[in-house]
Amino acid sequence: MDRSVSRRSSNPEPVPDAGFGHTVSDLVPRRCTLDGFAKEVAVAAGLNVREAEPLVPILVTTQNSRYRIIPLRWGDSDVLVQGGLFFPEPTEARLAGSTFGGSFLKVHWIIVGMHMEIHTGHGGDPIITTRVADVGIERDRTTNTRRH
Repeated sequence: MDRSVSRRSSNPEPVPDAGFGHTVSDLVPRRCTLDGFAKEVAVAAGLNVREAEPLVPILVTTQNSRYRIIPLRWGDSDVLVQGGLFFPEPTEARLAGSTFGGSFLKVHWIIVGMHMEIHTGHGGDPIITTRVADVGIERDRTTNTRRH
């Protein structure tokens, strides 16, 4: 009985050459190229923490955790962050930005579908969260918006 496994494609169409007999898409996902990354983040939902109002909390839900991020100053990425495994208490940090997990980073942004990269300034590796599922601004709960 022949137990060999064929590794040939069932569809023997020619593959456009990308230098080594493969298409670029065969080698890396589109978002892992600079052009692909730029196109994908240009249309993604999210916010720039440097443009967020200081001291107004940003609520971020990732696949595994919930974070409360408080921008400290206009035009800056210094924040207080609380949530997840690494930030049980409010901790000063710098939000570096969002990444798909490679070397590209959308600096200072929190983007749905991407991982946040947070630096604590303690000299270790950055904290990389699971993918962001939702991001929003925490509204003041003391304000009554009902009409009387």
